[in-house]
Amino acid sequence: MRGSALRPRLTVFRSNAFTYAQVVNDVTGKTLAQASSREVKEKGTKVNLSAAVGKLLAERALKNGVKTVVMDRGSYKYHGRIKALAEAARKGGLVF
Repeated sequence: MRGSALRPRLTVFRSNAFTYAQVVNDVTGKTLAQASSREVKEKGTKVNLSAAVGKLLAERALKNGVKTVVMDRGSYKYHGRIKALAEAARKGGLVF
């Protein structure tokens, strides 16, 4: 999956302990916004932390002028942590 200059790619990586997400402009190869569950100050389940990552990523992307993205979930199924991150990013203002 590739994004464009108008619709950058929101890519997600999930390890056993943490969740990482970033918005990448594939044309220029630059990261426009990023967030991870390592930097979230909240405590809770992995799903709750992933939702906090989605919210934080949406705030940072909107601050950098990104409103629409293409979701790249990789090989992960759309449920659990990935779904929580995506729904929180949508609530935060990102459109995909």
